[in-house]
Amino acid sequence: MPRVDDRIDIPAPLVGVQLGWRSWSLIVASSLLGLFALGWPLLLPAVDMPTEHAADAPFILAAMLPLILLLVVAQISDGGLDSKALAMLGVLSAINAVIRPALGAGTAGVESVFFLIILAGRVFGPGFGFLLGYTSLFASALLTAGVGPWLPFQMMCAGWVGLAAGLLPRRVRGKGEIAMLMGLGVVAAYVFGVLLNLWFWPFVTGVGVDGVATGSLDYVPGAPFLDNLTSFLWFTLLTSTAGWDTGRAITTAVAILVLGRPLLTVLRRAAGMSRISRS
Repeated sequence: MPRVDDRIDIPAPLVGVQLGWRSWSLIVASSLLGLFALGWPLLLPAVDMPTEHAADAPFILAAMLPLILLLVVAQISDGGLDSKALAMLGVLSAINAVIRPALGAGTAGVESVFFLIILAGRVFGPGFGFLLGYTSLFASALLTAGVGPWLPFQMMCAGWVGLAAGLLPRRVRGKGEIAMLMGLGVVAAYVFGVLLNLWFWPFVTGVGVDGVATGSLDYVPGAPFLDNLTSFLWFTLLTSTAGWDTGRAITTAVAILVLGRPLLTVLRRAAGMSRISRS
């Protein structure tokens, strides 16, 4: 009879990896909703809008939450989640909600929320990682009274981080696995910064009129897509890439380097026990 550890360390799918067509449909639908909510000012003129999505953010959040609940149901139907995995989702969300404000919550670029999402997504799979990104940021916002127009955009971006972690090659192990997860953490930190800048940039720099910007970093309503995109990328590079985003990348990479191996072992043991209980 094989030892428990042998069964846990195999690269075969464990808990949460299975994604049927229902799960993928909901992930794609919520992702498209998120991308449009972030980037619509690049496609449609954003004029006479309240600052920083204050008007539409509640509707975006209200549209996202049912999709997430449906994804949980779909994951259960597809066999990707069981009662133990759901309990683990709640526990990890609570842990992330507690450690995030305790260790900075993004202050000066120190961000502690991503490393656990990446490690859990790696072990429990893309569906679990996607859900954990959403629930972690939502729980953290409730705990710290940080609910605002930025919340739905933070949630969806964190969900994509967990999804990406679950989709990485599963046969990589050892030092290569840690290096791979560190690389994802660094890339995710910079992409997260870009996307979170996009949610407010048109509304704090959108002072250009009649297709003419008063500054090279300004959003100009109705300007060509590439013109506004170029201004936005320069805005991100000059205002956050070298500071906040680099701090987030360093924090995430160091946390994975120091805590990655022991936490992966613990999470794999939990995932393996759930799988054994169903076999």
